[in-house]
Amino acid sequence: MTDQQRLQSLMSLFSYLLIQSSGNVEEALDWLRQIAEQYGLFDPSMSIEDLINKLKEQGIIEDAKDVFVLTTKGVQRIRQDALNQIFTSLKKAPEGNHETPFTGKGIDRLSETKKWVFGDQPTNIDLTATLTNALKRNGIDEFSLQEEDLEVYETEHTTPCATVLMLDISHSMILYGEDRITPAKQVALALSELIRTRFPKDYLSLVVFGDDAKLVSLNELPFLNVGPYHTNTRAGLQLARSLLRRNGNVNKQIFMITDGKPSAVFDDAGRLYKNSFGLDPRIVNKTLDEAVQCRREKITVSTFMVARDPANQGRAYYSSLNKLGEFIFVDYLRNRRKRFTSR
Repeated sequence: MTDQQRLQSLMSLFSYLLIQSSGNVEEALDWLRQIAEQYGLFDPSMSIEDLINKLKEQGIIEDAKDVFVLTTKGVQRIRQDALNQIFTSLKKAPEGNHETPFTGKGIDRLSETKKWVFGDQPTNIDLTATLTNALKRNGIDEFSLQEEDLEVYETEHTTPCATVLMLDISHSMILYGEDRITPAKQVALALSELIRTRFPKDYLSLVVFGDDAKLVSLNELPFLNVGPYHTNTRAGLQLARSLLRRNGNVNKQIFMITDGKPSAVFDDAGRLYKNSFGLDPRIVNKTLDEAVQCRREKITVSTFMVARDPANQGRAYYSSLNKLGEFIFVDYLRNRRKRFTSR
């Protein structure tokens, strides 16, 4: 690696450690020191002090009462690094099949062309094919351009999309020594960066759910922690459906990242009923009622299960933690390029 490549790699590693430490810069730096000592990441040309100075120079971290804290620019850097890592894996992923079932008025230009018709954008005219048509018709000596000569590039049909990302923050997301929350947060960060940069008109909200559900700012993502909570999937779906209801007739979808079964619901009196053992019919039926309501409102719910036990039914993706981002990104990009129909 060049010095610059090495610096970028160390910064990306630091970004991932920040996600795992829930934005605690001091803890992330301590872990980085331990990793560096074990694997020899630093040498006289680049020490950890040099890296810290670079992070400060670039405005990623700053001093605050004798401790380093993450800046707003640092949060943006985490989102960018998460997006880059997931898209790098997408390029080599065999699952990365982005089929486009429709063409029409859109933004992304395709390689195929068609005859120009009234309403097609002049900026999409294929100049080479158009001139070739004119030359074939009259030759170079009597060159003239007519309407039938015009060819335009096909464009990909895209539609606006409203997405709610539901993130499970129940205790099981860190249970048995397996960290499931860090890759889930990394995916959420990357998805938010993708939408902000490539699809800025799309709607994205983040809902976290444990004993209850709440709307969380995307800027709070790196700082999220798992709590001593049960899994109230129903409350998460209710809040997500409420948010999507405000977005008119765009494509609506919920991406739910969870590692297990629903284990809690609120009863009619507002008390939390919970049962962590088995599939409690009272909890499951209330949750399924909410899923049915999503279906009636034409909201597609995609469940991404980061668990080893495939006991779920319906539209679900069982993912190892290192493949979670690939599945979600392929599904998001594919859904954005199709017309949802009621089923």
